[in-house]
Amino acid sequence: MTATVGPDHPQATGPESHALQRIRQAIGLVNAFALAVSAAGVITSLVLIGWSVVMRYVFNRPPVWVDEVVGFLLVAIVTLAAADVLRRGEHIGVDIFTARLGTRGRRWAQAWVSTAALATAVIFIVNGWETAMFSRMLGIVTEGHLELPVYWLMLFLPLSGLLMLLTALEALLRLAKGADPLSHKTQARDLEE
Repeated sequence: MTATVGPDHPQATGPESHALQRIRQAIGLVNAFALAVSAAGVITSLVLIGWSVVMRYVFNRPPVWVDEVVGFLLVAIVTLAAADVLRRGEHIGVDIFTARLGTRGRRWAQAWVSTAALATAVIFIVNGWETAMFSRMLGIVTEGHLELPVYWLMLFLPLSGLLMLLTALEALLRLAKGADPLSHKTQARDLEE
C-alpha cells in the first residue's frame, strides 16, 4: 500500500536519511537477488515444459520427471518473489477503502499492512523451519520419480519469511521516520544508486 494523492502518484511524506537509504539499498539488493532467482525459475520451467512437449509429441519419449521439477520450481518462484511484491506495494489490498483515507489514515493503513506482513513473516519462519526439520527428521521424500527430501522444498517458507520480515521492518522503519513509504518507486531508486 502506498500513500497516493491520485492514481499512481505516491505522496512524499518526508526526507530519507542516509541510514535509511543504506537499509533500503541492502534490502533491495537481497530482494533483487531473490527475484532474479525466481525469474530464472520461471525461465527454467518454460524451457523444461517446452522440451517435455517436444519429447512427448515428436519423439514419443516423455521425460517423467519434468512435471515434478516444474512443481518444485513453482514453490521457489512464488516464495522468493513474495517479498519483492510486498516491497513494491503490489500485494493484495483494498484500494477502494484506502483511497478515501486522508494522509494520516493511509499511514495507519500502511502501518497495519506492514505489521500484518511482519506477523505473517514470523509465522513462515517459525512454522516453516519446524515443519522442514520435522520432515528431515522423519526422512520424508516427495512422491514420484525423483524422491527428493521434502524439507528442501519446505525451507523456502522460512527463507521467504525472512525476506518478508526484512521488507516489513523496512516499511515500518520508513513510516516511523516519516520517509516515503515503500512502493514501486523504491526499486527504481535502488537501481539508480
